[in-house]
Formats: sequence, structure tokens, C-alpha cells
Amino acid sequence: MNLNPKFPLFLPGVKNSNNDRVSIIGANLREDMTTLAYYMSNNGGIETKIQKNYPTKEFSSFSDILSQFIKDEQLENVQRLGISVPGPVFDGKSSPARLGWDLDIEEYKNQFGFETVNMLNDQEASAYGIGLLEDQDLDAIYSSGHLEKGNVAILAPGNGLGEAGYFFDGKYLRPFATEGGHSEFSPRTNVEVEFYQFLNNIYGIVSWENVLSKTGLFNIYRFLRDVKRHPEPEWLAEKLNNGNSNFTEEIFKAAINEDILICKIALDTFLEFLAREANNLTLKLKATGGLLITGDIPQIIKNYINKDKFYEKFMISDKMENMLKNIPIYLVDPDNTSLHGAALYTAYSQE
Repeated sequence: MNLNPKFPLFLPGVKNSNNDRVSIIGANLREDMTTLAYYMSNNGGIETKIQKNYPTKEFSSFSDILSQFIKDEQLENVQRLGISVPGPVFDGKSSPARLGWDLDIEEYKNQFGFETVNMLNDQEASAYGIGLLEDQDLDAIYSSGHLEKGNVAILAPGNGLGEAGYFFDGKYLRPFATEGGHSEFSPRTNVEVEFYQFLNNIYGIVSWENVLSKTGLFNIYRFLRDVKRHPEPEWLAEKLNNGNSNFTEEIFKAAINEDILICKIALDTFLEFLAREANNLTLKLKATGGLLITGDIPQIIKNYINKDKFYEKFMISDKMENMLKNIPIYLVDPDNTSLHGAALYTAYSQE
């Protein structure tokens, strides 16, 4: 995998021969599944040699998963480790709420003997991984403009709500993380005020993550069902009550295949909120270079998305329509971008 020229990432070690043919383990930690891969750096890119998934909840620590991966694949003398985590990172440490683990890069250096260990917020890691995507991996919602001209915003609803960006320094894009998904949600209409009150009774402070995530989609659905009294078919209730079901996929299939009104309204509401927060993030970052929408949910429901309607909702602004109208918007397949990004950063972040 090599860098796409559309994403001129700042990686100061790309031209340093000491970073070529370096062995790296990349890890993407998630509350349901942790993915590890073994890479070799090569000519400014990375090459995946091995990749394997481990059920996160079956292990008591990340060290246990890492040990198992090294043992399973009989790896020896791996030089570097790059970790992507679903939470903020401070001084090489992180305690992601969804994992319940305390993570520390010094622990992994000492225990496993890596020469270098890096830990990134998963959306910052994804920003590096997006730089490895090919043009066909970018599905345009609105394609006027150029990604390399200005800052770029990244919005990623999935298990949580990830928000990140690229700062454009005039030559390179420099990825950075935010915790914007935890900023407070604000309603716009009378029905949204009811929705806010519904969530306020549950959470107290209502964040955008309570609205734009897998839990958020469920919150929208149960508000429509329990407060607005939209009927729920009995067969659908049985499916949703099945602990093995994927809620987002079931709602999507019911809307597309069965034309179930409550599911269509839930998805329409979710997409309207997504367009609104996309607008917010783009304005806050002055992301004239583009908006990238990634995360699990947009990929699951992408065949439901009305691109023209989404763009129309995105454009609603008090005074900034002239800036917003020139911003390209792309749907991005998030598959392994955080994993690859952590490895890419670990390979080339240092001269």
C-alpha cells in the first residue's frame, strides 16, 4: 500500500532509509474486536503480511492479545508497534472507557522489547490510513473542489462518534484527533426539543455521540417508538430483541426491503443530524479541503443515503453558504484504515 497523492501526508521519515524494511505490528483496539497485523515498511508505504482478529472481551488486557498474536504467528524480533485506540491519548497513555483498560506504551516497550511504540486516537490513526486509499475508495456525495486545498474534516459514526481532521500547512496534510463527538447536542425544532428531553432524562448531558452512533440510532428509533408512538411490527421487535442481531443492519433492511415507516424515519432523522454535525465540524475546522465521512454506520446504510438531500441539509447555514458550497464531500470505506494508519505512522513519523 502506497500513499495517494491526493493526501500529501506529513511523514518526515519517508525518505529515511533506516525506516525501510522495518517490521511493525499494528493494532486497532475496539470494544467488540481487536485486530492485529504484521507489516513490513517498503518504499514509503507498508505491506501487510499477516492480519488476525481477536474478540476483545475474551482477554483481560491488550498485552494478553498481543502475546497471543505473537505466539500464534511465531513472530520474532518485531521492531515497532503502532496502536489505535478509541479514546484520547496523553503522553503515551490512554484509558478508553469502552475498553476498561489502562494502556501505556512504556509497558509494551519493556515487556516485548520494541524499539518504538506509538499510540494514536483511532480517528487520528484513520486519518493516516485514509492516505493509503485509492481513488475508487472515495464515493463522492459532492465532488467539486480539491482535497489538497485546505484543511480536511473527518466524521466517523460507528460504536461512538469519531471526529478528526487534517491541518493543511500549505504543502502537507497533518492529521490530528479531536473529542468533538462529546460536544453537546442542540435541538433545532419542536420535535427535536422533545427528543433532547428524552435523551436528557437518560444521560443528563446529551452529546452528539448520543445521537450519531449505533447507540444514537437506537435512541432515535426508541424515541419514535416509545414517545411518538410510531408502530413497530411484531416480527421486527422480535428481531431487534435478539441479542445476536445487528441493530443498524436490521433497521436498514427493514427500511429498504420492507418499507417499514418507523425505520425510514429513523434513518432519515439520523442522516439529517449527520449532515448538521458535518456542517458544524466543517465550519469549526474551516475544512475548505473537504469532508470525509467514514465509520461503520454510513457504510451499512450507504445505499439508503440520498446524496442530493444530504448535501441540501449540509448546506443550511446562517452566513457561510459560499464557503460550504465549494467543499467536496466523500464517503470513505473505513475497513482497516485505523489499523493501517497506526502502522504507517509508526513506520515513517520520525526521521
